[in-house]
Amino acid sequence: MAPESQIPIAALVKRRFAVRLALFYSAVFAVSGAHLPFFSVWLKAIGIDAAWIGIIMALPAMTRFTTLPYATAFAEKRHAIRAGMTVSVFATAAGFAVLGLQQQPLALFLIYGLTSVLWTPTIPLTDAYALRGVARYGFDYGPVRLWGSAAFAAGALACGFLVDTIAARDLIWVIVALAVVAALASLALQPLDDVRRKSAEARKGTALLRDPAFWAIIVSAALIQDSHVAYYTFSAINWRAHGLGGLTIAGLWTLGVIAEILVFALSPRFSLHASSLMAIGGASGVVRWIATANEPPLALLAIVQLGHGLTFGMTIVGTMNLLVQRVPSHQIARGQGYYAACIGLLGATTSIVSGAIYARIGEGVYDVMAAMAGLGALVIWSARHRLKAHPQSEASGG
Repeated sequence: MAPESQIPIAALVKRRFAVRLALFYSAVFAVSGAHLPFFSVWLKAIGIDAAWIGIIMALPAMTRFTTLPYATAFAEKRHAIRAGMTVSVFATAAGFAVLGLQQQPLALFLIYGLTSVLWTPTIPLTDAYALRGVARYGFDYGPVRLWGSAAFAAGALACGFLVDTIAARDLIWVIVALAVVAALASLALQPLDDVRRKSAEARKGTALLRDPAFWAIIVSAALIQDSHVAYYTFSAINWRAHGLGGLTIAGLWTLGVIAEILVFALSPRFSLHASSLMAIGGASGVVRWIATANEPPLALLAIVQLGHGLTFGMTIVGTMNLLVQRVPSHQIARGQGYYAACIGLLGATTSIVSGAIYARIGEGVYDVMAAMAGLGALVIWSARHRLKAHPQSEASGG
């Protein structure tokens, strides 16, 4: 038992770690909040056509299944997760700054591709760092992660306000400014103790890929999460074409994030198995995307946007709970890398295809997204008995 004099110190260290992590989550997700809805608007404003936008927007997803797994595995092997986070966000800020000076599609493609290589490891590494912090200090993950979602909404609202007051060609500099804040926030992150592997089997990162249940989780998650690709890429462009202003668009995105935050906050009270939560997320996606494809009026569209709490939030909660059961703690960064890679592989394909589909039939692209979400729900539902009956053990090493 620790002496009484050490208890306040331990509590202070725990609080400091959680607060600094929350600040970093906030800064990183503020970048995403500005980038996801409005980067494509910036591309269109500088004269890039829809087909090129689809290709360029596919690049982050492509890096998730090509370079990202190597980055997370390297950081885990070198016990340098925090350092990897810092390098990633500083490089991201620099990459977006250079990107803002370009206007040619090929140059944008190449520079954004390199920026994506450096940027996409940030969230998987941060989640791995956070989960190790949870194990080390014993704080709750949810309240810390909520600040990221709140900052995403704030970033989207700020960018939505600015899109009505500044030229759309200048939106890139809002993203750059937020990326610089994230880079500075990374300097305050506390170091963590090394997590050493316990056995020779634990060193085999490919062991996770021999687990059919792990595959069911990440494939289902990829199908449901990547059903959001058309929404992320073309919703702002489409809604602007229908006469909605930037602040209204940001407000619609914010409604979705508010619903997501509520799901995260209430998730400790969920009694359903995690596989059922994912299935609900996929089934909700079917309803959401079919409704969106039918060009609902603004009032109904606002209600539909609240479905983001189910399609995104519920899916994330179920996925993370299942991954905790299947992935040993000493392989958490590697497991996050595989998870992100699967989402990236499907997401890159979906982004390219959705660009071509949107150019031809507009909102009809959401019907394709509905089919993806439904398939994801079927995959996880069919694997539910395996997931309930055979949880992953720490000793198995994957």
